Amino acid sequence: MVAPNALVGKVNEILVQAIGEPLRYLVNWGRLYSLWPVHVETACCSIEFGATHGPRFDPERFGLLEAFGSLRQCDLLIVFGTVTRKFAPRLKMIYDQMPEPKWVIAMGACAITGGLYFDSYNVLPGIDDLMPVDVYIPGCPPRPESVLQALIMLQEKIRKSKLR
Repeated sequence: MVAPNALVGKVNEILVQAIGEPLRYLVNWGRLYSLWPVHVETACCSIEFGATHGPRFDPERFGLLEAFGSLRQCDLLIVFGTVTRKFAPRLKMIYDQMPEPKWVIAMGACAITGGLYFDSYNVLPGIDDLMPVDVYIPGCPPRPESVLQALIMLQEKIRKSKLR
C-alpha cells in the first residue's frame, strides 16, 4: 500500500512533466520570437545598429520587433556606447521600469569596459555593476553580423530559461 502523501507527490511530479515542460516550451517560444527592445544610444554604435536593421540583415526575421509604446512594454535593453556616472542612475531607472522577464545586451567596447574613455573619471568601466548583462557584443563598433549573433545567443538563453 502506498502512502497518500507519496501518491500525491508522484501525481504532482507526473503533472509537472506532462504539462509543465510543454507549457515552458510554449511560453519561451513566444518570448524569444517577440523581443521588444529599448535602445539607449550614447555613441557611435547606434549607427551600426541602424545598419543592422536594414533590408540586408533584417533582424525582424529573428523576432527583434521595433514596435513598442513605452518602457513598460519592452523586455530587452540594448545599451550602446559610453555610460557616464551622471547617466548611470537614469539607465538604472530605465532598467527598473521594464517588466520581468527582462534581458540586457551591452553593445560595443564602451558599454562593456568603458572603451576609449576607460581611464576618465566620469565614465563607468562597463554596465555590469548597474545591472546584470546577458549578452556582450564586443567591437568598436561591432559589425551587424555580431549583433545578429548576439540576438541568436540571447534566444538560446531564453529557450533554456525556467518559468517563474
